[in-house]
Amino acid sequence: MLEISIREQDEFIKLGQALKKANLVSSGVDAKMVILDGLVTVNGKTELQRGKKLHDGDVFEYNGETVKVVK
Repeated sequence: MLEISIREQDEFIKLGQALKKANLVSSGVDAKMVILDGLVTVNGKTELQRGKKLHDGDVFEYNGETVKVVK
């Protein structure tokens, strides 16, 4: 399982940004497309909102990779 961290001054990271930070997509457009295609899950549920706020402890999955958000 990969881990990405939220910047210390922030309380959350948006799903599209998290996909890029984890190097699972190369751009925001790619993030938008894989999310809208229903290929990303957050905490076990398909997520269709690129702006979904992820907080410490949330887990998302895409393309066989699991990523945990940590503070």
